[in-house]
Amino acid sequence: MLDQRLSIAPMMDWTDRHCRAFHRMLAPHALLYTEMVTEQAIRFGKRDHLLAYSPAEHPVVLQLGGSDPAHLAEAARIGRAYGYDAVNLNCGCPSDRVQAGRFGACLMAEPELVAGCVAAMRAAVDCPVTVKTRIGLDHEEGFDYLARFVEPVAKAGCETFVIHARKAWLKGFSPRDNREIPPLDYDVPRRLKAEFPRLTVVVNGGIETVGSVVAHLQNVDGVMIGRAAYQTPWFLAELESSLFGGSLPDRIELAMRYRRYIGEQLAAGVRLHAITRHLFGLFAGQRGGRAWRRHLSEAGVAAGAAIDVYDRALDFVRTADLVHAA
Repeated sequence: MLDQRLSIAPMMDWTDRHCRAFHRMLAPHALLYTEMVTEQAIRFGKRDHLLAYSPAEHPVVLQLGGSDPAHLAEAARIGRAYGYDAVNLNCGCPSDRVQAGRFGACLMAEPELVAGCVAAMRAAVDCPVTVKTRIGLDHEEGFDYLARFVEPVAKAGCETFVIHARKAWLKGFSPRDNREIPPLDYDVPRRLKAEFPRLTVVVNGGIETVGSVVAHLQNVDGVMIGRAAYQTPWFLAELESSLFGGSLPDRIELAMRYRRYIGEQLAAGVRLHAITRHLFGLFAGQRGGRAWRRHLSEAGVAAGAAIDVYDRALDFVRTADLVHAA
């Protein structure tokens, strides 16, 4: 069983393996997710590039996109062979590209198909198969609509549902709009847990404070943090301390721990910016934080940028602390 109390949302172009390595340092107990990977990409693409990760990331979940039960089962089997701790089916992304592939949020309109996908994946792997979805689709929303989706999927063997507490609009709204315009309704996932107590229910969407996380955990099994984890990553360290105990780490010491990871990745041929872009917000609101972000974003993109760029950015933070102390 995976601890679902705290997880970090799968976010396209954000939660790659370098981001996850950073988040793991901030929150050792959090459940991490990959970006969504289509079953087709896994079956026919460069698997090592798509599925490689650091062992330190465990527990980590592979999120899949697709709607063909046999193809998803094959992709899940491949992902499990790479050591992922669970497989999650994306039934919540509303983008046009995802809809064109017949996966993501549009699958809410086909619960029996999703049930078939879950059953096929369950038969293929020896790890949990979970579903991430929304509270509604277009003009359909609310508990009754969600329950009609959840019931057959749960019967197929899905025991964990991650509920983004907004409905998805498939036409007329961009993915960004879908993250902000439809109102949040946390009562729907709360009621889902109350009506289906045997299910593990995780709530996602607009959760940005330690207090709100603690409040949600009175009614559901877990909380998934999205953009706040990326934009203000120190929030994860605060949650780790609040939910699992222990003192907050020192930010500079944590940055030095991540420096070792950067060195390993640079030696493997990874560009500096691909790694450090995830750290821009580490010192947000702190002395030297703006200089840190500016230097990494400007000098880090240069061809051949090396570890000295990172060290210089860290010097800005140290110097600001020394000036303040003096």
